Amino acid sequence: MTSRREFLSASLALATAGASAPRILRAAAKPVFAANPFSLGVASGYPTPSSVVLWTRLAPAPREPGGGMRPEVYAVKWELATDDAMKTVVKSGTAFASPEWAHSLHIEPAGLESSREYWYRFTVGEARSPIGRTKTAPALGSPVQRMRIAVASCQQYEHGYFSAYRHMLQDNLDLITHVGDYIYEGSWGADPVRNHNAPDCYTLEDYRARYALYKADADLAAAHAAYPWVVTWDDHEVNNDYADDLSQENDDPELFLARRAAAYRAYYEHQPLPARMIPFGAKMRLYSHFPYGDLISMTLLDQRQFRTHPACPRPGRGGSNRVKVPECAELEATERTMLGERQEAWMAAVMKTNNKAWNLVAQGTPMSYIDEDGGAGRQFWTDGWNGYPAARQRFNDFLTGAKINNPVVLSGDVHAFITSGLHQKAGDLDSPLVASEFVTSSISAQALPQKQLAEWQSFNPNLLIANSEHRGYVRLDINRERLQADLMALDTVRTPNSSRRTLQSFVVENGKAGPGKA
Repeated sequence: MTSRREFLSASLALATAGASAPRILRAAAKPVFAANPFSLGVASGYPTPSSVVLWTRLAPAPREPGGGMRPEVYAVKWELATDDAMKTVVKSGTAFASPEWAHSLHIEPAGLESSREYWYRFTVGEARSPIGRTKTAPALGSPVQRMRIAVASCQQYEHGYFSAYRHMLQDNLDLITHVGDYIYEGSWGADPVRNHNAPDCYTLEDYRARYALYKADADLAAAHAAYPWVVTWDDHEVNNDYADDLSQENDDPELFLARRAAAYRAYYEHQPLPARMIPFGAKMRLYSHFPYGDLISMTLLDQRQFRTHPACPRPGRGGSNRVKVPECAELEATERTMLGERQEAWMAAVMKTNNKAWNLVAQGTPMSYIDEDGGAGRQFWTDGWNGYPAARQRFNDFLTGAKINNPVVLSGDVHAFITSGLHQKAGDLDSPLVASEFVTSSISAQALPQKQLAEWQSFNPNLLIANSEHRGYVRLDINRERLQADLMALDTVRTPNSSRRTLQSFVVENGKAGPGKA
């Protein structure tokens, strides 16, 4: 039965989206679909001790405008059970999938048991979704002995298969953390394995179709159905190397913000995000905090929406550049920010008040010091934290001053495995270590040649490994004594059934800053 609260929630969704024409609520109807409306599968995310977000999207023809759905509101039944056969249903209800939000649903059932596995599904008309599995977080502050997390990034559909997610199904994970580039808005690279078969994304329908293409990948869909996820974005969810209102192409800011609004809306529509993250135009509160009992505190940062424009750009362009110091004096200006003043203050407050045994910081681009010159001068790539040295120094000073326990930074973006100790003063190996960083390679996106990374590593001894030869992910195994990071490398992404191996394992000991080889 549809409750008054659920009906009002659907009406609010329409009003928020600016709907003006009346819609037909098909609460009692039995709609018939030409194809499976659950073609994009199911997902869950953002577990708390008493809730978790459940997601799906109705789309029988997912790459067509509107996903092949009529422009109407559909009543969808959801069920949550304590068994995988869905025999013991403990929560259920009716939600409304509206065309304004691409017929996506974000359900947040309340009153669940902590540290409990649940299974869920959706039904509309005679159609029923696959059954997904999820798990709530432990009670706040409760003792937790172990946690397993996979860190993923950079899945370029055209560059290869998403086979890494198939291997994650064997890892008995508690959580998947995606640190950006869930989609690619454009085509690039050499010798594609498969194709977008579409131009670059600019409009809302463009981005919706791109997410639909990616989420139809069977391995990605299986990983979403198997584990809860938490996510943050990097640049390709909108535009390569964008910074706040500046696009790589240096478009008029008003024009680019309209594109960003479309991209943010599609991102929300296709991820298991809580209602507090609903975008309003080109603005979206994505940064968040995830505690897991007394073992970990994970802080997820947004290092795109609020950052200062890159220093010393190429004439007439936005995006990244490689700049020399001291020729680019702007690079080291103290006011430059990666996170924005408000997010920096929020990060400091939440990390100080949630100082668990392990404090993970998940975000997009590498924080490790990487001088790309190696000679008398210094050269830096401006899109990562090396392009924002004052912001990185504030972060390092905060970790030290607030005495944050065992900080570990989780990053992506560069399509290579990089492991590094972060020093109090970046680039000064005589200054104390304050944190560890594990940069995951890409799920599929092509990388710089290994020869280039090996050269950079040779004159940046803080880098314990810098390997671009393999696609894959980082698997974290965390207990009270240590954190182990396994760099899980695929043999190839050009075939869908690639095997994997552990390229290298690193360990961070409790109370000792910096990683060492396992």
